[in-house]
Amino acid sequence: MTQEQALKIMKTGVNVYLTGSAGSGKTYVINQYIQYLKDHNIPVAITASTGIAATHIGGQTIHAWSGIGIREELTDKDLDDLESKQYLWKRFDGARVLIIDEISMLHSHRLDMIDQICSRFRRSTLPFGGLQVIFSGDFFQLPPVTRFRTSDTKDMAMHSRAWRDAKLAVCYLTEQHRQEDDTFTEILNAIRTDSFDQMHYEQLQQRMHVEIEGDMIPTKLYTHNVDVDSLNLLELSNLKGYGTTYYMVSKGNPSLVELLKKSCLAHEELTLKVGTQVMFIKNNFEGGYVNGTRGIIDSILPDKTPIIKTLDGKTIHIQPDTWSIEEDGKVKASISQLPIRLAWAITIHKSQGMSLDLAEIDLSKSFGHGMGYVALSRVRKLSGIKLIGFNNNAVQMDPAILLFDESLRGESNANISLFGDLSEEAQTKLEHDFIERMGGTLEKKKLEAEEKLSTIDKTRELIPKYYSVEEIAKKRKLTVGTIFEHLEKILLLDDDISINHLKHDRKVVTFVEKYFEKTEGKLTALKSIAEKEGKKYSFDELRLARLFIKR
Repeated sequence: MTQEQALKIMKTGVNVYLTGSAGSGKTYVINQYIQYLKDHNIPVAITASTGIAATHIGGQTIHAWSGIGIREELTDKDLDDLESKQYLWKRFDGARVLIIDEISMLHSHRLDMIDQICSRFRRSTLPFGGLQVIFSGDFFQLPPVTRFRTSDTKDMAMHSRAWRDAKLAVCYLTEQHRQEDDTFTEILNAIRTDSFDQMHYEQLQQRMHVEIEGDMIPTKLYTHNVDVDSLNLLELSNLKGYGTTYYMVSKGNPSLVELLKKSCLAHEELTLKVGTQVMFIKNNFEGGYVNGTRGIIDSILPDKTPIIKTLDGKTIHIQPDTWSIEEDGKVKASISQLPIRLAWAITIHKSQGMSLDLAEIDLSKSFGHGMGYVALSRVRKLSGIKLIGFNNNAVQMDPAILLFDESLRGESNANISLFGDLSEEAQTKLEHDFIERMGGTLEKKKLEAEEKLSTIDKTRELIPKYYSVEEIAKKRKLTVGTIFEHLEKILLLDDDISINHLKHDRKVVTFVEKYFEKTEGKLTALKSIAEKEGKKYSFDELRLARLFIKR
């Protein structure tokens, strides 16, 4: 199923389970649906099973939102105590849609508790009190964790009564937006479908103890926090010079602030030196990075602004970003810090949801189904992996999950046919009925941003003035990489715009043209070929030349 098909199904108001392999774009679809609901003034509760996952979608944990906290069960006294809290009445009365991301890490009994509380507060016998529920996740990811052990399959959310009662329409995304090579995608799919064979094993073995060239050191994935913290601090101390320290700034409700701190991957106290290996922990497409993008501290300006060189050659002036908890459109708590963390190492659990450029992975001590798959699937391409250990348990998946996944694919295919057969008029009626039922407005909410020129339009206005790419970046106060992204989008949408005045080397254009089809226009591949031919072309030179090829 495509992302567009899944969105259309959500808009009809049915309950949905959104799933798909790592990198299929589940979080993207969730964020698109959240924006759709906001555009039509439909209140939405944005939650996730873990704090880290919640920060990815700008929400809070389902435990905090629902009021269940760390409870393992709900007694009559618990329910009475919860009903005495006015903020919970306001929360449940106001919500119309409930989103729970990373559903695979939520225990079955807790999903039943959430259903029970929703019905109690909303005074309804309907599943989840009549809220539209959108569950998102992948049961091939790591399962729920208890205080003492990793849970087994029977603890998972799909075995709950609430899951069955919700009658979820399965949307199984099949497009791939993370992995960049077909061989690696085939290996990951083989693990998911229990068809991993000798050929796939040999392909992975080729990544054993390989040294990845370049200034970037692969991020080491560990199973335990203590190993991660000790390695990151050791590597930082080994760098020469004094460090510059950045402190987290917090505002709002103290308990919510503490929740954000525990949920967020940002360091409360972050010390950087030139040469520090870092990883971005937020998506900022205009800024030229996403969650998991790797970089190295190239310099630190006198005003303490760190300059980061990314793996693909971008130069980014990084500024603090904000994580917040909102309710009823108001910010209840927020923290601000540089959206990066030390990246010599990270735990496999915390890497979930990331797209890594390079990773060093030890799968010799894998425990629990799915751990090897999670670690491998974080990385964009096979050449970005350095294996330092491997055993067959690393690629073993739970037989029950394999069987369940097969049924999910079947249900999703059925939904493609069922909803795909709807006429445009029927689809529109279902969407309008849902909006009205939820108390929303049919006319799309006119956002303040829509009244202004988009950031790309602002860049477009400067093109006819014969500025260079660097001059446009300076005037827009954006990175050169971001301006290149704008130009690529502008040229794609506007055949009449001319960029012939942009200073470019015809030899570079000829080179890119020669190898464009072979490399699919990928900058890293083009640069690799150039270096083999003794040509010292920069990423910016290649990217500028690529603009003219696309013309």
